[in-house]
Amino acid sequence: MLYKLYAVVAFCFLVNSSKANDSVFVKCAAILKDSIISKGKWALHQQPVTTTASYCDRSAGGKHDFYSEGDYWWPDTNNLNGPYIQKDGLTNPNNFVDHRKALIRFSQIMGSLGAAYSITHKDVYVKKAIIHLKAWFVDTATLMNPSLLYAQAIKGKVTGRGIGIIDMIQMMEVAKGVEVMEKSKAMDTVVLNTVKQWFANYLIWVTTHSYGMDEREAKNNHGTCWVMQVAVFAKFTNNQTLINYCKNRFKTVLLPNQLAKDGSFPLEMSRTKPYGYSLFNLDALATICQELSTKEDNLWNFSLPDGRNMRQAIEFMHPFVADKSLWKQKPDVMYWDDWPVAQPFLLFGYQAYGNDTLLQTWKNLNHYPKVEEVIRNLPVRNPLIWLN
Repeated sequence: MLYKLYAVVAFCFLVNSSKANDSVFVKCAAILKDSIISKGKWALHQQPVTTTASYCDRSAGGKHDFYSEGDYWWPDTNNLNGPYIQKDGLTNPNNFVDHRKALIRFSQIMGSLGAAYSITHKDVYVKKAIIHLKAWFVDTATLMNPSLLYAQAIKGKVTGRGIGIIDMIQMMEVAKGVEVMEKSKAMDTVVLNTVKQWFANYLIWVTTHSYGMDEREAKNNHGTCWVMQVAVFAKFTNNQTLINYCKNRFKTVLLPNQLAKDGSFPLEMSRTKPYGYSLFNLDALATICQELSTKEDNLWNFSLPDGRNMRQAIEFMHPFVADKSLWKQKPDVMYWDDWPVAQPFLLFGYQAYGNDTLLQTWKNLNHYPKVEEVIRNLPVRNPLIWLN
């Protein structure tokens, strides 16, 4: 019976598609359908766990404030009671990351519910999503404040940093999941409006607070991820001013300052995890293009005066994803064996350029990694909700 359902769903997709044979949505749904249904069922059994479920005594904020600690900061063996010291690329497993894990879990639940709804249109997924949305954004006992004042703190140094704003990319698939389900008759409009207002308030904070300004001006993947998250949340809240701002920043800041003529990202290549960071930054740029491109203003086809563009970035990195042994740089200091996975730049790039090899590479890779660090740095985990 389940396979008959899939056949009916696929047929409906084909009938309703103006270019059925070329629909990336249909192809993605066909490739991932079993996993989408399975993860949708998993999400139906999950109960909300928000930032109020755990608290760290080192946090300068309250129980409703997101708190995390810088990954690469460690106790100084020469001064154990003193400020932490940095070890770039080496994650300290004893730092507080409970809130980040809760946010990632929330993202996985909402993404899974949204993806399952996309191919079944069953309101049971919407009703479950509302329970989680109420807990995170509505219920005064469990909601999270719309700011990241205390993210990536460093013991003995700072109570929070602009660099911590990157943790909010985990909320992107929450917004995308809601977008997929918001027109359902089962959606609670009061909850929906409250959620959108929460994201609108966050956008005010991240675009005006000094931490937000610091992160926006970051030269590497942090600056990219500021644009990526602001773009997604701006589209979710219909903030055309910020949508236009993000498009302009992509064209005038991100590509000019990050992309080399050979298609590489020198600022990522110089890090201790050049492979993973290059993938991450390319995924983020591709996600910006996927989210903001229109027929009138297609970021995928935008080129700088000297010819640098997204096609070059994908053409540079794709061979090292298809065959990792071609990578001639030093291996990453951590998680080298865990990359690549089904990087979203492959699927989005296929949709943009029609290169079948990109789709084939994406299809053959791991779509549901288990390693926490890989999950954290994979901004698109449920690609179907980005293709509607």
